[in-house]
Parts: sequence; structure tokens; C-alpha cells
Amino acid sequence: MTAPVVRAEGLRKGFVGPDKAEVIAVDGLSLAVQPGELTALVGPDGAGKTTLMRMIAGLLPPNAGTLEVLGIDVAKDPQRAQDRISYMPQRFGLYEDLSVQENLDLYADLHGVPQSERRERFGRMLEMTDMARFTGRPAGKLSGGMKQKLGLACTLVRSPDLLLLDEPSVGVDPLSRRDLWKIVLQLVEDEGLSVLVSTAYMDEAERCAKVFVMNGGRVLAAGPPDVLQHRADGLTYVVTPPVGQPARKLQSRLIDAPELVVDAVPQGGDVRFIRQEAVAEGALAPLLGGAQPHPRPAELEDAFMMLLRQQDGVAAAVAIPETGPSTTASKASGPIIVVRDLVRKFGDFTAVASTSFEVARGEIFGLLGPNGAGKTTTFRMLCGLLPATSGHLEVAGRNLRTARAQAREKIGYVAQKFALYGNLTVRDNLSFFGGAYGLSGRALRARIDEVLVQFDLDPAAQSGLLPAGFKQRLAMATGLLHRPEILFLDEPTSGIDPLARRAFWRTITALAEGGVTIVVTTHFMEEAEYCDRIAIQDAGQMLAMGTPREVRAQAGADAGRDMNSAFIGIVEAARAGRERKEAA
Repeated sequence: MTAPVVRAEGLRKGFVGPDKAEVIAVDGLSLAVQPGELTALVGPDGAGKTTLMRMIAGLLPPNAGTLEVLGIDVAKDPQRAQDRISYMPQRFGLYEDLSVQENLDLYADLHGVPQSERRERFGRMLEMTDMARFTGRPAGKLSGGMKQKLGLACTLVRSPDLLLLDEPSVGVDPLSRRDLWKIVLQLVEDEGLSVLVSTAYMDEAERCAKVFVMNGGRVLAAGPPDVLQHRADGLTYVVTPPVGQPARKLQSRLIDAPELVVDAVPQGGDVRFIRQEAVAEGALAPLLGGAQPHPRPAELEDAFMMLLRQQDGVAAAVAIPETGPSTTASKASGPIIVVRDLVRKFGDFTAVASTSFEVARGEIFGLLGPNGAGKTTTFRMLCGLLPATSGHLEVAGRNLRTARAQAREKIGYVAQKFALYGNLTVRDNLSFFGGAYGLSGRALRARIDEVLVQFDLDPAAQSGLLPAGFKQRLAMATGLLHRPEILFLDEPTSGIDPLARRAFWRTITALAEGGVTIVVTTHFMEEAEYCDRIAIQDAGQMLAMGTPREVRAQAGADAGRDMNSAFIGIVEAARAGRERKEAA
């Protein structure tokens, strides 16, 4: 038998926390990664995946246990292992002022790639990533998806024996994610490269030869995806909600009954769910409200959710009703957001071109599009952070051209990246931003206590050391302190696991039920199913708008089977149309 490329036995790693207590990140972990295969690490935030990756890369020494990488004791000789490894962390260090070609040259210099090998290697990487046309473009001018592909190309300027990818598709749209995975699979199939990848996407893990499910620094289960998913056999169903009822309403009822249901998520206008093993199918009837469930094949995500629920017994997070806006505000009539002929230009470049739409009070409105489509620019204009070049923009009854400050009082905002003060405690961040929103004294202290309970946050924890899911909870709590009428969420679940996404969206739907209007951007297409309506943008133009069902129908029978396929179909059709028009 061929020796594993990674072998860990009783591996342990701890860190000293702010209170001087040890925090265990990897706890007696054992695993073996086979050569020439694509292997996945999956698990919730704080499971220890990134710490394990960094130890394998020779960047962190273990506290105990043994770790062999490519037959090398990495604790004793990390450089020898690093000479044969390529590692792409979650935030790969591109030099944004340098061009694509200059970044490739720089990383080739750093890795000592001989000049005689560079032309062939660069040519292959540029062909695989489809970036040969952009070699002169500064990295900072690339879209998020293109930056990820350039990061992968820079990681592979030399030919490694082992490739480590730590959540390579975080913040990447479905089109770019598909392209990225084509490259990875091609490397495995054509070159026999050994690849270890951590991912928050279960559909990505399903493509791997073997999956390790981690939590609490340990391996809960391991095996091929089709073997792991059998754990959920006979327990998985799909149900169509009663006519006129959004799928998220039924999903909320199911996920709020953890004693009966392991997991529930909207999909394609229906709801997928997993019943508890000890619960009879008939016991679910009161929750389903007359809807008839149908068995469906188990998937890897079903097994993943079952494993985590069995270990942690985690229940869904539900928002406190008091978080909603004032009764007067929620009873006001008419749309809460009005956009007409909105245009934003940066010099000669048009980022948003004549966009129009309205958002009703209490609606969940999804703004979708590929990286670089104009979503974030539209978002920043809606929040009053960026002035429009032309057009009419009205938020909460205020014209953003003439009353931007008054409009901002009605708005809560959760940024795409963690934008709070990492060196402050959770309570200190809440206190600071509460003051910025005009809260003070007893009212501020009471409001902080409410959101600490609602989002299950430790007030003394240092914000910058929180796992990604808890950072998002803190960002959400901060945005809701002043009870806004509108909450803007810019890719709020980017990089967090399915368990945390379920809890996050349960809070979102509860806020909408309480009268808060939600405007959200996301690259997880399953999350579009929670929305009342969605809009798809590309190249600054609106391609589709309507309910999730209407948008899937617009994509056609083949492309519209689910939202991910519908999104790709609509964007690719629009791009092909633009290319034909330009060629004519």
C-alpha cells in the first residue's frame, strides 16, 4: 500500500486565551490522507480545520502527538515539508498594486522556480484559470472570483506534491466557484496531485474521495461521501408548503421543533428536512399543516447535520420579538425602498446602469450576482455610503440625495467583512456602536443585555478572536442595537458553516416577521429561497427580478431545476447575448 501523504496520531494544539486559560483547537486528532486523492475537511466554525491545515503546512507546531507530511516529521523539519507543499490560506496575500503577471513572477521568485520552467508553468496556470487575457491588469482591479483564481495560480507556480486549500471558494459566486473546482479536479485527474481542502459547501465535499467531519478539534466521522450519507437513510424528506405559504414559514416551524426535526431548509420552493430517528413520521403532521412529505435520497449535508446535532444538540437561534422596529413604523403604508433609474459611474466605467425596483415593508429582498456585477455598489448607495451619479433613491421615506443622515437613522448594516474592533471585547464593541447610533445610559445598557442574550454572545470575549460564525452574530447584534426599520446584510454568511447559516437565517426570518425589512446579498444560492423576491445583476444591469419561483421559471426547464442552476443559466445567457451584440 502507498503511504499516506498526511498521517496524524493523537495530534493536539492549544492556544493561550485572553484570560490566560488554554483554548484547545485540535484535541487528540488522528487521520490519514491518501495520495493522489481529493480529500475534504468539513465542520462548524471553530472545529479546528484551519489550525490543522496550518500544522500540516508547518506553520504551527503541535503541542502533542505525531504529524507526518509526505513522510516527514513536520514538527522536526518544517522547511523540508514546506519545500514540497503549496498552501492557499483563506486570505491569500496577493499584491494588489502589481499586475497578474507580476504576482506570478513574485511568487515564482519566492519559491525559487527556475526561469527555464516558468514559461511552461505560467502558460498552464493562465490557461487553466482563463486569465491569459488579464496578465497586465492590477490584481486589485480583479473581481473576487478572479482574485481567487489568481491566488490558486500563484500557489501552483511550482509543482507541489501536496496542495492545501483552506476554504478556497469563500466569498466567490457560483460561476467562479464552478470554474475554481474545474481547475482543482483537473489537477487531481491529470496530474495525480494530492489535495486536502477545507470547505463550508457540502456540494464541494461531495466531489471528494474522502471526507473528514470535524468538531471540537476531533474527527466525528470519516469516509467516502456516499458512505457517510447513508447515516441519514430513511430519515430525509421533501415537502411542498400549502398554497400561498412561503417555504421559509414551513421551514421555520420545522426547525423550531428540534425534538422532532434534525434540520430543515428551503429548496426549489419546497422544504427539505430530516426527522429525528426516534420520531414516527406521523408525529410530524401537526407541523406540516396538511402538507404531505415525500421521501428523498439522503445527501452528505444530511449526514453532516445529523452528526453535529447528535454531538452538540444545538437548537436553532430565534430572534427576540422586541428587536423589530416601532409599531408606528411597521404599520406605515407603501414601499420602504424606491429605486428609479439608478446610475453609478466611476470615471468612464458604469458600475450600475439605470436600475429600478421597489422593496415592500417587512419583505426579504435578495440582491444576487457574480463577483463584480455591481451588487456591492448598489448596496452602498442604498445604505447612503456612496452617492448615486443619477437617479432617484428613497429609503424609509427619505430621499438619499437630500436627507442622507435622516435615512441612516432607520438603517442597520452588516458588512461583507468583519468591520468591528477586533481588539475590543464584545461588550465594548456594542457599547461603542450603540453610542454611535445615539443610544446612551440605561437604555444602551438594557439594549446591550438584550442582544447578548439573543445572539448568545460572551460579553468578555475579544471580538477579533471569535470564530467566523460568532463574529457574524456580533456584527448582526451591532446592526440591530437601534432597532432599525431596514437591515442591510452584505454576504452575511460568507465563510460560515451550514449549522451557523441555519441559525442565522432563522433569526433573519423572525426579524422579517417582526416587521424589519431585510435586503441581503449572498453567494449561497440556497439562501435565495428564503427571500420573498430576488434580483439578479450582472455588468451593472438587472437580468431578472421576481419571486424565487418566477426567477427559476425564467431560467427555463433545464437551468431552473434549482436556484444555483437558474443563477448560472440566467447570467451565462445574458453574457452570451452581450457577446453576440458586441460581435455584430
